[in-house]
Amino acid sequence: MKRKLSLALTAAAIAVIVLLSLFLAQNWFSENKEVPREFYVGVMFAYDHEISQVKALVDKVKNYTNLFVLGSVDLFHNETALTEACDYVADANLNFIVQFRGLDLYTYNITDWMQFAHERYGSQFLGVYRYDEPGGRQLDGTPDIQLINSTAAGANPTYASVTEAYVGNLSAFPCYYLQFAPQIFTADYGLYWYSYQAGYSGILAEFVGNESRERHIALCRGAADAYGRDWGVIITWKYNQPPYLESGDELYNDLALAYSSGAKYAVVFSYPETGQYGTLTEEHFSAMERFWNMLYANPDSFGKNSAEAAYVVPADYGFGFRSGIDIIWGLFPPDNNSAKIYYDIQTLTERYGAKVDILYDGPEATATLANYSNIYFWNKTVN
Repeated sequence: MKRKLSLALTAAAIAVIVLLSLFLAQNWFSENKEVPREFYVGVMFAYDHEISQVKALVDKVKNYTNLFVLGSVDLFHNETALTEACDYVADANLNFIVQFRGLDLYTYNITDWMQFAHERYGSQFLGVYRYDEPGGRQLDGTPDIQLINSTAAGANPTYASVTEAYVGNLSAFPCYYLQFAPQIFTADYGLYWYSYQAGYSGILAEFVGNESRERHIALCRGAADAYGRDWGVIITWKYNQPPYLESGDELYNDLALAYSSGAKYAVVFSYPETGQYGTLTEEHFSAMERFWNMLYANPDSFGKNSAEAAYVVPADYGFGFRSGIDIIWGLFPPDNNSAKIYYDIQTLTERYGAKVDILYDGPEATATLANYSNIYFWNKTVN
């Protein structure tokens, strides 16, 4: 009898020790689990005009994203549809950004709606997306969509005069919308520096085609840090025909690169409607979920691509940076510095990867140069 009692007590003691160990371990892991820095990752819905499609994509991604960009501008000409969509996104515990076009295209007062959104959604309403690709339009657009065309530039334009006119025109958007929205965003593939100078809160650098991701990070992050703003990436088309988007593995790598390089936002663009969820397929959803799980399990696994080097280009140099013969401000041919600047940047991105920033000569650059271990200037030899 005593033996049985002793065994029972021993078993009970072991059980208590096991339970206590599990409790302590659980608390230790909970307290020591890595939490990623503030980072928003999600999708941009741009491919349909039906609320049901918005809801379907929200349901698909809500467990492994925290950001939804409502980019179907035609759908949101209807205030009721916009509010219904935002309600659904917010109820799914997602943060969101709403894209608007010209004020005259809406049957309701969008400034009133933005104030309403502040009260209804609080911090989940991150802001508005307004005026798509201003830099790209200026570099590659026809005169009717450029902010400053050859006529507006005047008889004897200079880089400095075009800069002043471009920034002045573009600043009208942040100046107006930031009265009502917490932040104003756009996506682009060029002239990032001048969009920040104009007052944009955040710019999404486009990861498009086979363009150098490192160069776009250098341009966008360098500008954002110089102006004390946020930046991110938007992963857009790799191809100009179906399947449009890159593979799932490529998508995962792009998301990892964005995070490791310090981006605050990473968005996957979905347009046109080639399938149930636009251009997004199960391969892409799987990659996004894998990234999300790793983000919360081991964010350090993505590595760290903090900027170590800075390359300083001339002030007012609205260069496209895509080749040694790229255009300047969409108005001027390449000049005597273009080829050297382009090949310098190629050299530096090959050397540093995503650890280099591109700055424009001036007070903003000067104030941040102390943050870099290595500094290179356009008018000196890059060894």
